[in-house]
Amino acid sequence: MTTAHRAARFAAICMFLTALAVATVCATGKAWARPTGGISATSARPAAPAAGPVGAASLVAGRAIAPVDAPAAVKRVIAAANRIRTKPYVWGGGHGRWWDRGYDCSGAVSYALRGGDFLASPLPSGPMERWGRPGAGRWVTVYANAGHAYAVIAGLRWDTSGNTRGSGPRWHADMANASGFVARHPAGY
Repeated sequence: MTTAHRAARFAAICMFLTALAVATVCATGKAWARPTGGISATSARPAAPAAGPVGAASLVAGRAIAPVDAPAAVKRVIAAANRIRTKPYVWGGGHGRWWDRGYDCSGAVSYALRGGDFLASPLPSGPMERWGRPGAGRWVTVYANAGHAYAVIAGLRWDTSGNTRGSGPRWHADMANASGFVARHPAGY
């Protein structure tokens, strides 16, 4: 095959892929975009779709996509959690240092909250019962008791339990039973 034939074949493939992408956007009504704090254009991972409905985060391939109307601090919380969403569960993980080989429940919640500048240092689950303001927040709610902590961030649960795709910090669309937990939130969020 000559160089001219290769170039023509490559151009035809590129035109086909472009047409396929346009047809997909037209058929589904969904455009694809790079989320804030997300994957770079040179990453091997697929790009995530544009943010979901106003006020609620979207869950795409295990990654949370912040809603368009979320405050910047909430978007940073989501971006931070996404950075560790595939780490394994490690008891005590995330308490000795922010970037760790794995995270326990409160270490994962602390890491996410640190992304929004809501924590200066990691907290165990017990002290999270007294952190922030009492009750559920509009954007971020931490549920804690002496033995476990998880968070609901823009409508998605950030938790190390209830995983079907491995152990460790993961996003979940389903909500956990909050019975026996104290709800706390950062002021204003």
